[in-house]
Amino acid sequence: MKLRVSHKTTYVYSESASTSHHEARLTPRASENQSTLSHEILITPEPTVRRGRLDFFGNKTTYFGLTEPHQKLEIESRSLVDITLRRDVDCQNSPPWESVRDRLASDRRRDTLQAFVMAFESTHVEFCDALFDFSATVFVPQEPILCVAEALMHKIYSEFRYDPNATDINTSIATLIEKRRGVCQDFAHLFAACLRSQGLAARYVSGYLLTQPPPGKPRLVGADASHAWVSVWVPEQGWIDFDPTNDLIPGEQHVTIAYGRDFDDVTPVRGVILGGGQHKVRVAVDVEPVEDD
Repeated sequence: MKLRVSHKTTYVYSESASTSHHEARLTPRASENQSTLSHEILITPEPTVRRGRLDFFGNKTTYFGLTEPHQKLEIESRSLVDITLRRDVDCQNSPPWESVRDRLASDRRRDTLQAFVMAFESTHVEFCDALFDFSATVFVPQEPILCVAEALMHKIYSEFRYDPNATDINTSIATLIEKRRGVCQDFAHLFAACLRSQGLAARYVSGYLLTQPPPGKPRLVGADASHAWVSVWVPEQGWIDFDPTNDLIPGEQHVTIAYGRDFDDVTPVRGVILGGGQHKVRVAVDVEPVEDD
């Protein structure tokens, strides 16, 4: 499936900003099931300096700086991505979660060490008593790790309600568990925290999800949004994706942009501004299927 993605971020300042420096993670990642056919990032006004780099996790990052006064800044990413079906996931045919935990703790091969980075607490993935209580029932002794991940995904989906007004980026895991409400980034942080609290490797994935309109209704431009899910590391199988917000294993409708320990590692746009007074931010995302010729 080919998907055309537009992600536009607009900053409007109450006063003129004299200087600003920004970092954007808006470039789709390459993988065995995802390739980028075209990609560009348009910035208005034109930045004084602009350069790309790879961050620690291999995400393509664009740094840019503006040194001329401006009261508005627009960053628009346009991508055309080709996504093929991921391989079937046989949850039963995966090793017991305890053996994966033990391997992460003792194996020093490159792939295991790279995964081991994702087995610890981070800014938004913290451990607490409520977390251990919440996840205790899914960690059945000698249960295949992917069956554990699948059960955890079902549990979050069934026990939490999607509510964009219930949380913000600073909401703790403990508060989330108490409220039982949140958004995709909350559910991804919770999913990762449950697995990492048992010594397993889970990485936070940011991207987009194609949403379909109700039957008989037109598709609304700009109705889509950034999305987040989690990948679980399994020896000899690599990283397997789970989407707890939608209770499914991601397929052709998920576009991967970046991954890291949590949201802080993959923030789409962040920056430092000199001046500007108060500011407002608008974000518009559109994901559109493209028919093959």
